[in-house]
Amino acid sequence: MKKIISAFLILALAPALSLAAGPSVPLDKADIDLHDKDSLRNGARLFVNYCLSCHSAAYMRYNRMGQDLGLTDAQVKENLMFAAEKVGETMTIAMPANDAKAWFGTKVPDLTVVARARGADWLYSYLRGFYLDDSRPWGVNNTVFKDVGMPHVLWELEGLRKPIYETRKDHEGNDVKHIVGFEEVVPGKLSRAEYDQAVRDLVNFMVYMGEPAKLKRYTIGVWVLLYLALLFVVAYALKREYWKDIH
Repeated sequence: MKKIISAFLILALAPALSLAAGPSVPLDKADIDLHDKDSLRNGARLFVNYCLSCHSAAYMRYNRMGQDLGLTDAQVKENLMFAAEKVGETMTIAMPANDAKAWFGTKVPDLTVVARARGADWLYSYLRGFYLDDSRPWGVNNTVFKDVGMPHVLWELEGLRKPIYETRKDHEGNDVKHIVGFEEVVPGKLSRAEYDQAVRDLVNFMVYMGEPAKLKRYTIGVWVLLYLALLFVVAYALKREYWKDIH
């Protein structure tokens, strides 16, 4: 009986324990808006130009993306299709998986549902967290994903930064270096604010891509709530009519 109670308590407390653990690095708010079609279209452009070379989105079709983002098939073909021939194809890549593992040291993940797995804030912080690190194979590291095996593909837009360290004592009294800021080494094509907005657009698109039906659910949800409100009025009036002689 005690074992059953202990098992029950562990299961009951598991969610709380996972939340207590939390991420080791504070995450910045992405503040995305799935209703912003301009943001989604710019995010799609950034995704196909900078991400789709190595990462696939094999569960997303070009024509579905075009319909949701307000683009014609011709616009999708002209502006967003660089690795496919037919607009009905999924967003796959030509790079073989074995070559990707040999070059990057690990299998390159598909990004269709990465926003659902990681969260918008994690992606936003990750794409803004690259810094120069000569000890890494690609010359960069990341504040959110330490020793990441991915190069900084957006470096032309953001530029290159080196970290500013501050030495602090840990709980055991040891000196530990913490990153407290960054110093620009190579300027990027975009200002800091412009780059943050570009990353926000890219994350916005990746969140959309993880669940395209969410946009339709939002629209349907409004009508469902209106229907339920109307049904409540009718049901309440009917209830009063049925019970008027009793009360």
